[in-house]
Amino acid sequence: MVHQHNGFLDWLSHHLLTCPLKAHFGVDCPGCGLQRSVISLFRGNVIESFKLYPATIPLIFIVIFTLLHLKFDFKFGAQLIKIVFAGVAVIILINYIYKIYNHQLLN
Repeated sequence: MVHQHNGFLDWLSHHLLTCPLKAHFGVDCPGCGLQRSVISLFRGNVIESFKLYPATIPLIFIVIFTLLHLKFDFKFGAQLIKIVFAGVAVIILINYIYKIYNHQLLN
């Protein structure tokens, strides 16, 4: 069987950072799934990325927008960053509650 390599993304997917909470207690933390989600997004799998971690795209947006705001100082940039950050926190919380409710924390 011939295995094709996708280079950097394949290497990265085999060298993910370990979640300390999951390593020590066997339970996902609210951030578990983010790394795999980003890799899926870079591979063009938007739906898979969303399923793995729904906050990925808004998180990437907020990071890029924050960097742009630091460079260009948008008039309402700080307020927008606060609003989007609060929205991302809500998405993360809802996703974590969903995982708890559906018993998806233990793998």
